[in-house]
Amino acid sequence: MTTWQATALTLFPEMFPGSLGCSLAGRALREGIWSMHTQDLRAHGLGRHRTIDDTPFGGGAGMVMRPDVVSAALDDVVPDGRPVIYPTPRGRTLTQADVRRYAAGPGVVVLCGRYEGVDERVLEARDIEQVSIGDYILSGGEVAALVLLDACVRLLPGVMGSDASAAEESFADGLLEYPLYTKPAQWEGRDVPDVLLSGHHGAIARWRHEMAEAATRQRRPDLWAAHVARAGEDTSRPAGARASADRLN
Repeated sequence: MTTWQATALTLFPEMFPGSLGCSLAGRALREGIWSMHTQDLRAHGLGRHRTIDDTPFGGGAGMVMRPDVVSAALDDVVPDGRPVIYPTPRGRTLTQADVRRYAAGPGVVVLCGRYEGVDERVLEARDIEQVSIGDYILSGGEVAALVLLDACVRLLPGVMGSDASAAEESFADGLLEYPLYTKPAQWEGRDVPDVLLSGHHGAIARWRHEMAEAATRQRRPDLWAAHVARAGEDTSRPAGARASADRLN
């Protein structure tokens, strides 16, 4: 079995594996399903104080991570076909499709920014993917890196107990997940929907799909619009083409 390799370039190596050392991800780490390595950016800093940042050209607040320092750290890592990812609010939104792509590969290298960010030239020169986990600002890229790694690791074979769990989750088919219920069947005057107690698997599946569509339409109109567009494209193709596409996906 090939080990999925994660490497984080960071000023704070002690932040890894963090929460990924617990629960299913932690067990998978101990079993060698995936590995976690860190590269201390400070080790490539300049001068006696190991400087890794400087003031921005054009003025402005804060400091910018130097391209020569970041590139030296990157050059010290062997990607082995792994994408280099830079979590940043300026990136495209990270999606479940991205996560599946990363998880299906040999691993990832994550560049964790600090201060105002990283010099644009090194991002361009090293063809680094820029992704965002949301429209908000964090103190650094380490927490975003942990989010990305958690999303990937849980999809690796042998990590989750059931492949069906991943298949039915939010975003698996472009929709949010349906509502979940467990025992007791009645709690504080609130009942579990009758259909879930019926034992009728077809009716349950239909209810869950309807609830997933309703939640997506109400809470994530952007996802709903994309879902409707995909459905329209699918129905516009001949049946044979749709069947071929289904087999490929």
